Amino acid sequence: MNDTDSLTVTRIADRPHLAARVYEIADTWPVFTGHDLLAGSLLGRVVHDFPDYCVVATDGDRVVARGLSVPFNAELDGREELPDQGWDRVLGWAVRDRATGTPTTAASALEITLDQDYLGRGLSYRMLDAMRRAVARQGHRSLLAPVRPNGKHLHPRVPLAEYVRRTREDGLPEDPWLRVHVKAGGTVEKVAPASMTVSGSLAQWRTWTGLPFDHDGEVVVPGALSPVHCDTANGHAVYVEPNVWVRHAL
Repeated sequence: MNDTDSLTVTRIADRPHLAARVYEIADTWPVFTGHDLLAGSLLGRVVHDFPDYCVVATDGDRVVARGLSVPFNAELDGREELPDQGWDRVLGWAVRDRATGTPTTAASALEITLDQDYLGRGLSYRMLDAMRRAVARQGHRSLLAPVRPNGKHLHPRVPLAEYVRRTREDGLPEDPWLRVHVKAGGTVEKVAPASMTVSGSLAQWRTWTGLPFDHDGEVVVPGALSPVHCDTANGHAVYVEPNVWVRHAL
């Protein structure tokens, strides 16, 4: 039996009472990622506004994983399926389109997050498969994903385009999370150079990271995929995170 066979994975739409519990997970996200402006203001409503596009895993009564995706219109003027602003852009478009009743033409993943006690069991594959099925059920032909390569933080000064080209002997991506997507049938399309942006005062960055932020220029922060730019004269620092667009044909 697979390590995850005893878990129940469904759409939030099928178990709506779990929508309020998906953030009970003990995750491993760096603290600063939660301070992306759009994440802080819009992400919490995704499971309630788009339950047909979101999936959840439980072990008995315990919520152990969540997977969030959203529909959006990629055909309006000034839009595209794979924007350079990646995660931030598609989340903003999705919420706006829902508010205005705009028909949707595409779907993008936002995250798949596992409880840290359930890492390494193959659950990520089940969650990705469940999300693909949920999106296909809504009539979409593909699932897009601005993937956050989870090994990239170990190489923060390596350009993401170069990192993405790194493969193992079997031809699969060196990065573990990109490898999950490719093994599931995903195709790497392009880099989203400004997928998330976190801007804060130096005092905030010191709180988020425990680092001094006492010199100008690049600061390597644990968990960050690229260095954070520190500006001591103006008392603030900015992190612009690149992601990788992956397309899953459904």
